[in-house]
Amino acid sequence: MQIRLSKTGKKFGREWIFRNVEHVFEPGSCTAILGANGSGKSTLLQVISGYVIPSEGSVECIENNASVPQHEVHKHFSFASPYQEMMEEFTLRESVEFQNRFRQWKNNLSNEDVIEKSGLAHAADKQIRHYSSGMKQRARLTMAILAQSDVLLLDEPCSNLDKNAQQWYGELVNTYRGNQTVIVCSNQITEEYFFCTETLEISHFKPVMA
Repeated sequence: MQIRLSKTGKKFGREWIFRNVEHVFEPGSCTAILGANGSGKSTLLQVISGYVIPSEGSVECIENNASVPQHEVHKHFSFASPYQEMMEEFTLRESVEFQNRFRQWKNNLSNEDVIEKSGLAHAADKQIRHYSSGMKQRARLTMAILAQSDVLLLDEPCSNLDKNAQQWYGELVNTYRGNQTVIVCSNQITEEYFFCTETLEISHFKPVMA
């Protein structure tokens, strides 16, 4: 899937977070959106996903030379972020089974395969509310990376992960990203976007103050 941003901007109140973003994410490309904390890169990722509506300009998703209707865009994306809410009353097993009702897993993986690859099989029947922040992030990443989708969006994927978990993330995303379009937000942590071949600096789209 190709994603086209044309003069895209977002503001909250009177403050512009970014403006005039002109970029095309080509099918199968891997791009890192880089910027400091609070710079607006997460907001840009949400605009790309369709979760947040731009204040100006447009975001267009193209598949088979046709524009994907806005209400259908979410079906083509998988997403993971440290601020992403989880159903805390669910166990990991229940979370995996629930997502699998709406989205198939890559490579014909089973629900049990997904749990095993998360590295959390020992806690699969524990409620998510009792998980540490690192365990929750593992669960989010596993279900996003292994979900069958055209586009994978990862916002600061190594947040709350220790060194061993960062290595696990790298191996998982390298093995299963395939020919997806991947967009990663990072504040210059190379372990998060080592596989990306293109970078986009959010600072380049900050309005010039008078």
